[in-house]
Amino acid sequence: MNAVEPRLLSARVDDYYEKRGETWQEGSHIMRGSKPGPGAVMMVSNDYLNLANHPLIRQAQIDTLSASDNTMVMSAVYLHGDSPQDDFEQRMADWMAMESSLICQSGYAANVGLIQAIATEDTPVYIDMMAHASLWQGIQAAGLAAKPFRHNSASHLASLIKRNGPGIVVIDSVYSTNGSVAPVAEIVDIADKAGCVMIVDESHSLGTHGWQGSGIVAGLGLQNKVHFVTASLAKAFAGRAGLIACSHRLREFIKYHSFPAIFSSALLPPDIAALDQTLELIKQADAQRRRLFENTEYLRQNLDKLGYNVSISQAQIIALEAGPEDRTIVLRDALEAHGVFGSVFCAPATAANRSLIRLSLNSSLTRQELDHVIKVCRDIRDEVDLANWPSTRRAQRGVAEKVAA
Repeated sequence: MNAVEPRLLSARVDDYYEKRGETWQEGSHIMRGSKPGPGAVMMVSNDYLNLANHPLIRQAQIDTLSASDNTMVMSAVYLHGDSPQDDFEQRMADWMAMESSLICQSGYAANVGLIQAIATEDTPVYIDMMAHASLWQGIQAAGLAAKPFRHNSASHLASLIKRNGPGIVVIDSVYSTNGSVAPVAEIVDIADKAGCVMIVDESHSLGTHGWQGSGIVAGLGLQNKVHFVTASLAKAFAGRAGLIACSHRLREFIKYHSFPAIFSSALLPPDIAALDQTLELIKQADAQRRRLFENTEYLRQNLDKLGYNVSISQAQIIALEAGPEDRTIVLRDALEAHGVFGSVFCAPATAANRSLIRLSLNSSLTRQELDHVIKVCRDIRDEVDLANWPSTRRAQRGVAEKVAA
């Protein structure tokens, strides 16, 4: 028998069900679709380079497990001297052309702990409106009021800094919701000239962008102007960890001041072994990166021709923005009925009426699979009422404005 819910709990949960219930079908949440069948095209994974099941990664874990007879389960603050984690952290830093790095339990923990550690109560934090939830949570954990700027608008950021003074500037390099790419060089230049702390989350560009996949910051040569590069290693690295890359001095400070770093256990040796092997594979994955972006461009161009507004999606993520949740459910069901599975994004991951289906591409998708996705998206346009999506109308207004100009 379950415990009786106190009123303060049941009221909270009832409110959730009442607000979302209007868009559910037969009691099914928008996130719950159908079960993929044989031959389904899966576009839900962040394993962009198709490394998750690589035999060398599995073997590295097996070998480490077999060789470990005294695994210590403890916070990483107790790791001293030479250790596999310290060695891996330095290899990651060298690859990214940063001085040092710190492994965290997840990208979420990295961002929350970082901002919580470096901010003071009077520090302005300038954050892109579409930045990842973990960055917003870090601001909240530090007890600060965010000062959001319009998505990818360097000019709006500059005006906010001019009004409020130097602070912390926070962006994603590639935005996970719609695949848009930040004007990193322009934003970093503004932050640098204003004396701001610069944080760039490279969760969706580390491994896929830059020389040997070392990221956009490294690819642009901006390491001397970016104080912190953070990342989830659950994307191209296909693991379960996070990272903060920075100077030696800042690493030491974060390690002993970030609450997630202090009060969470360190990764276990097989985790580190897997990540270390993955790093070597990523360095050698130029062919996979090339295929990844060929696949992305091919699908994006063809969806654009079909009338889908995908212009903002410039990386390996393509968003089909149906808008209200009830329309996104129709889109989800239409895609899944034809064997195409993407990720549903809805509030709080998006604005209330800007829910979408995210198609995450990877290097192993075949042209046949991509052509199937394109055919399905062509065939369902009337069924999903594509012409009346808010994103479709925005695209049409943009074309009209360009013609008028």
